[in-house]
Amino acid sequence: MRRITWILTLLLSTALLAAGCGGDDDDGGGGGGGSGGGGGLTLTADPGGAVSWEPGSLSAPAGSVTIKLVNQSDIPHAVEVEGNGVEEESDTVTGADTELTVDLEPGEYTYYCPVDNHREQGMEGTLTVE
Repeated sequence: MRRITWILTLLLSTALLAAGCGGDDDDGGGGGGGSGGGGGLTLTADPGGAVSWEPGSLSAPAGSVTIKLVNQSDIPHAVEVEGNGVEEESDTVTGADTELTVDLEPGEYTYYCPVDNHREQGMEGTLTVE
């Protein structure tokens, strides 16, 4: 009986933890994440080591925008945002995450990986700021 109680407690704790870690399904458009004015967007590098990431487009309201790059691969990556007088780059990371926060006016920006020739291999996208 004690073992069943322990197992049920473990299952319930796991379910509560998983529910607490879940995000909200509203991705703010463009497949990429929340909002500007302190909002955050997420790019995920291919964990298998391919020179690619998702998504290929992002959108956010004007203001302070944070882009989180999740890179769990053995290939170094960074994210750079360019356009409308802005050119900002994150740290380069391997098997880790990094963030880049930029103040953006309405318009279209390009984001890409500035490491080696990753941009030419397709690690590039469009960020629309409204």
